[in-house]
Amino acid sequence: MPADCPLPVEVHLEDEARFGLMTTKRRRITARGVKPVGTCQHAYANSWCYSTVAPASGDRFSLLLPKLNTTNMQVFVDAFAAANPTTFNVVLLDTSAVHTTPRLKLPANVALVFLPAYSPELNPVERLWQELRGRMAWKTFVDLEGFEAELCEQRAHYTPRVVQTLTCYPYLQRAIAEVGPWPHMSEIAECLC
Repeated sequence: MPADCPLPVEVHLEDEARFGLMTTKRRRITARGVKPVGTCQHAYANSWCYSTVAPASGDRFSLLLPKLNTTNMQVFVDAFAAANPTTFNVVLLDTSAVHTTPRLKLPANVALVFLPAYSPELNPVERLWQELRGRMAWKTFVDLEGFEAELCEQRAHYTPRVVQTLTCYPYLQRAIAEVGPWPHMSEIAECLC
């Protein structure tokens, strides 16, 4: 983050998840010894949901893209920066190859801070994915377009308050409160990692 940056800082977390036509199975309440009955399909078309959340405010930003690769990550980062032009956005994310590649060009109002490797439990976006998969469980669709429409409809149920409840982990609350309104990049990295 540039020392002379006049923009207020907002902390976001980012992750991607693959969703597709293969039916997600979840537990259901049934009589003892009876497995839940549901229709399953074994189609392999899918999309990737790229998403950020701001745990302090509950704001979220998502795009459905066809693949997980550097090109689509660049599309997502550029769209995210354009959607948040009035803040300097510190984005916490994992060390996936699409996040760490030197080919990824960051806009002026975005900085990345990497979470420790192999620690998905630190990224609260994972809770959002778990919740969303639960909402999509046992549903079948004729095609990917119908599935994506339902996925977007289900995502609309996540109000800022719900997102905040699911994603504002105590360690994030403390770190955001300790850093204050004009943090430097090193201070954010120390508090969050």
